[in-house]
Amino acid sequence: MATPYLQSEPGLNIRAALLDFGLLTLRIVFGGFMLLGHGIPKLRVFASKPSEFPDPLGIGNLASFYGAIGAEVVCAALVLLGLFTRVATLPLIFAMAVAAFVMHASDPFFMAGGAAKEPAMIYLLGSLAIALTGPGRLSLDFLLMRKFMGRPIV
Repeated sequence: MATPYLQSEPGLNIRAALLDFGLLTLRIVFGGFMLLGHGIPKLRVFASKPSEFPDPLGIGNLASFYGAIGAEVVCAALVLLGLFTRVATLPLIFAMAVAAFVMHASDPFFMAGGAAKEPAMIYLLGSLAIALTGPGRLSLDFLLMRKFMGRPIV
């Protein structure tokens, strides 16, 4: 079975490779930045005192803490790796919607030296883009689906 990289249409090799590299870049940037810039620091700060974590939805501090850590650490790492990518973006989209529209409800949209909705919206829309496009061929999803099902679902 020929892959898109090997088809005879002129320019397809480059276009397909650039698309996959672009999706890999998107996953590395949004998954990696979320994990390293938000998830791990949050885990370090609140791990010893999760009862002090904000409770924006009224579900309890501990549930809010585990939900945020699940999204910003576990799901961000999955997106970074391209493993269960589309499913892993859903908690990130939800967490960033809560951050933008609940936690930062009274803050301005754009950053001007203080708190704002903008960072959460950027992560929300990046995660949405990944959910809609899939992880691309440079992902564990592609490798696993190809190995176990004979064809990738990306």
